Amino acid sequence: MSSDDIRPAQHRTAPVLAAVDGSAISYQAAAWGAAEAVLHHRPLHILTSAALPVGSGPALSLGEADLEWLRVDAERIVGEAARVARAAVPDEDLVVTTEVSFESAAPLLIERSASARILVVGSRGLGAFQRGLLGSISTAVTRHARCPVAVIHGNVATDPVSAALPVLVGVDGSANSVPAVELAFEEASRRKVDLVALHAFSDYSADLPTIGWEMGRQTAEAELGEALAGHAEQYPDVDVRRIVVANRPVRSLLDASSSAQLLVVGSHGRGGFASMVLGSTSNALLHSVEIPMIVVRDRG
Repeated sequence: MSSDDIRPAQHRTAPVLAAVDGSAISYQAAAWGAAEAVLHHRPLHILTSAALPVGSGPALSLGEADLEWLRVDAERIVGEAARVARAAVPDEDLVVTTEVSFESAAPLLIERSASARILVVGSRGLGAFQRGLLGSISTAVTRHARCPVAVIHGNVATDPVSAALPVLVGVDGSANSVPAVELAFEEASRRKVDLVALHAFSDYSADLPTIGWEMGRQTAEAELGEALAGHAEQYPDVDVRRIVVANRPVRSLLDASSSAQLLVVGSHGRGGFASMVLGSTSNALLHSVEIPMIVVRDRG
């Protein structure tokens, strides 16, 4: 099933929303989104913007022929993304819808995120000129989207070996990590894999005095236990491995991500202000982690 006029709000259930722009990484995002949609029994909605990027050059008055070319090319992009998505889950009954819009990409995706279960984007698109930088669209939606955002890097972790690896969640003892823990348990349960819950309790140095380490460890273990409380009963099929380390959260999670298929973090942690839209740890991981990463602000 495909359409160029169906919006997320028109689905019976909130869909997985995948943004594509014709880049290879955006097609990988569509593939990951397809697998995610199957896991959660949701439709997949693939969206692209045919609008010219802001700041791409002098203001132009496009004629009908130019607009038609942009529309046809955008239809090609979403068509290819739908093909990639179906190929990623060949034996599954996946409902795929597509949409082409002439609205600017970032505000469009932020608006549509309000009626999506999760928004999936590539870490960089055709407009990213440096390989190591997070694309401007990805940056904007992770900061302002109204649903969890999955950022896909080079490794989509859909092969059998990667699919057997655990889900990794960062826990810091703050209320901001609660939605991340909830989503991580659900993802691990649906994937039928273990969950690794990591709490890094020192933002400064791993070289703590023995007394400081012991006190910090006890406090961190108590915070981690409290953060996980209740979820084991809700998800008895998920085996949880708890890790407490005296190290910087970014370094600890980055190291642990090499043995995980998915990283889940809150939008900002214990050091963030309520008004922050993306914390330093989440932001740093978005620029450095290689596996798919979900940033969770509010499940509601």
